[in-house]
Parts: sequence; C-alpha cells; structure tokens
Amino acid sequence: MTTVPYGAWPSPIQPSDLTAGSRRLSDLRVTDDALVWIEGRPDEAGRSVLVVAGRDGTLTEPAPDDWSVRTLVHEYGGGSVSATPAGLVVSRFDDQRLWLVGSGEPLALTPEPPASRSLRYADGDADPSGRFLYAVREVHPDDGGHDEPDNDLVAVALDGSGVRQVAGGHDFFSSPQVSPDGRRLAWFTWDHPRMPWDGTELWVADIAADGSLGTPSLVAGGPDESIQQPSWTADGELRWITDTSGWWNLHSTSGPLHELAGEVGLPHWIFGRVTASDLPDGSTALAWIERGIGHLGVVRDGELTTIDTPFSAFEQVRATPWGTIAVLAAGPTTPLGVAEVDPATGAVTTRRASVDADPDPAFLSVPEPIEFPSADGRTAHAFHYPPAHAEVTGPEDELPPLIVLSHGGPTSASSPTWDLRTAFWTSRGFAVVDVNYGGSTGYGRPYRRLLDGAWGVVDLDDCVAAARWLADQGLADPDRLLIRGGSAGGYTTLCALTFRDTFAAGASFYGVADLEVLARDTHKFEARYLDGLVGVWPDDEATYRERSPIHHTDRISTPMIVLQGADDPVVPPNQAEAIVAALDDRGVTHAYLLFEGESHGFRRADTIERAAAAEYAFYCAALDIEPPPGTAPVELVHGD
Repeated sequence: MTTVPYGAWPSPIQPSDLTAGSRRLSDLRVTDDALVWIEGRPDEAGRSVLVVAGRDGTLTEPAPDDWSVRTLVHEYGGGSVSATPAGLVVSRFDDQRLWLVGSGEPLALTPEPPASRSLRYADGDADPSGRFLYAVREVHPDDGGHDEPDNDLVAVALDGSGVRQVAGGHDFFSSPQVSPDGRRLAWFTWDHPRMPWDGTELWVADIAADGSLGTPSLVAGGPDESIQQPSWTADGELRWITDTSGWWNLHSTSGPLHELAGEVGLPHWIFGRVTASDLPDGSTALAWIERGIGHLGVVRDGELTTIDTPFSAFEQVRATPWGTIAVLAAGPTTPLGVAEVDPATGAVTTRRASVDADPDPAFLSVPEPIEFPSADGRTAHAFHYPPAHAEVTGPEDELPPLIVLSHGGPTSASSPTWDLRTAFWTSRGFAVVDVNYGGSTGYGRPYRRLLDGAWGVVDLDDCVAAARWLADQGLADPDRLLIRGGSAGGYTTLCALTFRDTFAAGASFYGVADLEVLARDTHKFEARYLDGLVGVWPDDEATYRERSPIHHTDRISTPMIVLQGADDPVVPPNQAEAIVAALDDRGVTHAYLLFEGESHGFRRADTIERAAAAEYAFYCAALDIEPPPGTAPVELVHGD
C-alpha cells in the first residue's frame, strides 16, 4: 500500500464515471407478462425513458425516441406510467398530457392544455374492463399567475373520448385504486397545512356505469393519522398503511396484517411508490425499515418470514403474476436496480442496474450504522463510510477529513446503500457520515415529529453532533470537518456554516437561505410545509428571521460553494443569489455555479460532472490539500 495524505488519494472514480452508463430508475410497474419502469439518462440530457422487460429479459422502449416520460404533478412527480388493459399510459414531459403507447401511433387521452403544461396528470389506475383510467389531475392557472393550482381526481377514457372530474374538494389527492371487480374506487386526500406524513384521509366510493363516482365514504384517517398506499386484495378487501401504532404498518378492514416496530411506508414525496403487494398464492410481500435499514419479507396468515437479500433499501415492491417479487432496491455493495426475488429461495435476478459497470469493490466503503448522543439527551442516527482504497492508505499520524451529508426533505431519510457519489469521496480519502437527524423517516412517528417547529435546530444539532462524535472517536480530523446538502439539506448546511463554527467549509446545492421567501414563493405541495416545521407565516415572522441564514450574514466567515439550477421551481435561484451576494459583501471565499436548464435536482451529465469536479477542487482549496494531477480547478471569489 502506498501512503498518500487523506483527501489527495488518486481515485479511479472520476466525475465522468458518475454519469457514464448511469440511470435514474423509478416508477416500477408490473403487467401480465412484463416489468415496466422509467429510467432517467444523464447522457441523454436527463431524458426519462419508458422501458419494458419481457419475461425473457428482452428490453424494449415503446414510447417515441424523442419523448421524455415524466409528470410534474407536485413538481416532484412520480406515477408517470400506468399499466392498463388497453396498454401503457404515460405522461409526456413536454406537454404533460396522457398518452396511450405501445401499439402503433401514440393516442392522446387528455386534451391539449390551454397554457403550457397547465394540465398535469399522475398516479393512474385502470378499471378491469379497460374503459377508464382514474388519475390525479393538477390544473394550473391559464395565465401563468401565482394562484395555487387545483387538484382533483379524474376518469380518463382509454379510447381517447374525454376526461371528467370524479372527485374534488381537497387540496391534494393520491393513489386512486380500483377494486378487482371494478365496482369501487379507493384513494386518500389531505389538506393545507398538513403534509401527507402528518395526517391524511382514506376514502371509498362506488363506481357508476358511466365511470362517475357515488358519494365518498370516509374509511379511516384524520389530522394525526398518516395513511398511504391503499390497495385491494383479490377477494375485494381494502388495505392501507397507517401509523396509528407509531409505525407505518399495513392494516385492513379486518385489522393489522402484521404489527412491526418498523416502517412499511415511505414519506409520500412522489406518487406511485408501493412497498406491499399480494402474491398469487394470497400471501403478501412487503418491505420495511428498522433502524434505517430495509428488509424484505412475506406475510402469510399473520406470520412474517424474512427473505435474505443483498438489499438494504427498497423503493418499490410489486408482486408479479408469475410469483416473483419485483423490486426497485439497492444494498451496501449492490447498486440500485430493478430485480426479481424468488420468495421461496431469496434468489435474485437483476433485470436492470442503475450503472453499467461496477468499480472494484476494494474502492467501495461499506457503511456502518451508528447511534450517537445529540442535544437535549437525544440519540440520533447516521451511516458512517470510512475512506476506502485498494492501493492507498493515509499516514499513521493523520486522520481523514469528514464530509457530513444532510439529506433533503427534510422529512426523508438516507439509507446504507451503494452510491457512486459517496464512493467518489471515500476513494479520495474522505470519510463520510450520512445523518438521519431527528425528523427523518424510518425510525417511527415520534422520531419523525422531532422536527415539528424545530427545523434549523434539531437537524443542525444532530449534524454537528455526528461530526464531533466521529472526531471524538478518532475517526475524523476535528479541524477538517465539511458539510454538504441539497434542498432542505442545503438549508441545514447553510445554517451550520452561519450559526456554528464546527466546519471548515461546505457545499449548498439549491439550499434554502431565507425561510420567509420560501414560505411566500414555493409550489403548492410545500406551500404550508413550514407551518409545521417552523411556524405559521407571517405570525411567526420572528422565528423565520431568526433561523434564516440570510438575516445573519454578519456571522458567515466559512468558505462555501453554492450550486443552483436556473429553472428550479421549488427553491428558486433568488435563494442562492442572496447568499452569494452576502458572501461577496463579506469577502468570504466562495464559488457559485448556476446551471441553465436544470431544475430541482441535477439530471444532465455535464451538470453532474462539473458539479462534482468543482466541489472536490473547492474542498482541496479550503483544506489546503494538494489534489492529484489533472484535477480540474474551480473559480474562487475572494480566494486563491
């Protein structure tokens, strides 16, 4: 082994490797004889492609070559493809219309919107006869004004003859599901100021002969019960996931399917994610999270049998008609992929991986779950990734620099999975800690509610505590601590670099600098999110100002790099520009990269590669690390 200073290790994982042959896999569906999913391709300018895999593994792409399949409902999307008896129905990104694809010319099922992308659809489910697709619709003002869009449920005729509203009167709708006999529809709703992980309501209505609905009946839910993923068993029993026990568990009209001290549900940021599905033999396949780690199993007659797999995080679980469990999953040494699991043996057949080629496992850091003390006697959670390299080690008298990852959401979570973006850092001699601060999902409702009224406090305390704890354990250099995050994680990053002196530098990706601006200028889905996280605007204006880094720029002296998409509707560029202007006024070393054509989350290969190279160069400059030859420089303001 060659000895090289930490942070300067020559890595085989280059910025170009983060996108070369990589795919963003989502929207897994199952038909009678195939698996269906959507894959985002950075090397095709971020285009989202519809892919179908036959039982023999043959891959086809039934949508036209120049189409991108992605819905913009709630801006975050999901539920962009539906499997129906008539064929596959997709949301085309360019016009947001629904189209029937797969045989002959695509058929438009929804009308041309009066304004660009003003009519959007997601999360469809068809009746067994193949006459109607029930879907969520989002109607934006024709004049492009700032009024909130209206959301409802619609019945879309699969012969292209029209669209009709079937349910309205709530701020948000999700997950319409038709019973196997085609006679009933289930769905759930929620209203401002709640988010779907706070409180939702489950509804059922009869379906009339013309596709309209009878009077809806409330089945379950309320302001303090989070319901998601309604579904029907083969014999017509309604099931749903609820957190009445303190954990998202699967229930039905007969009671709980199997009670777990773990989360079967996931935070409802996007449409169409399913984590429980009935197999042909009547048993139920489900995934759940315990202490941040995902597991797969089968429930039969109330008894749960765990299936041993290489996966530790499951984004989709769908039973196939031929008896396997189709999953979109990843593990500590297994990249995210579409796979089939044999429920009897646990044998895994990968249908599509998110990358074409894996790096040498010797360059991959295997995550270790850690628990550590934080403020007010709390215990917080994280995953620690030590530096890893096949040929290089650090000096015996040196500790590695540490990168603290603050995940987005903030009602979300990190998972201990293979991620080339993490390996990009650990193979260069950085340690990484991915923090599931208070408010993260996967640890039960009480832990998730720790962030109520405390965003910018609990998350900040836990990220700082993780860094200090690892330094105290001799696993990180206390003088070379870094923090990075995107969106809500970018806000936590900016708070850390403003209100604390723990970190030597940081990186904010489309982060929130001004909570007041976010409360006034964001999309409908999150328009009242801050009511629960911070306080009611404008009544609690003092709290908003107290926790907004932009109002405390006199305290900023830590170098940072700011990265932003020019077309971001969730955290608009004015947030980044405000903090950059303050850094400039203060004479603080910084770098600012604005990417045209990028939205909330970077999708294009050139953006992802340039951002990674710039961030590494920035950290090297901030920590006085001499990077390997050929490292691309970054343009610094008020710095060398």
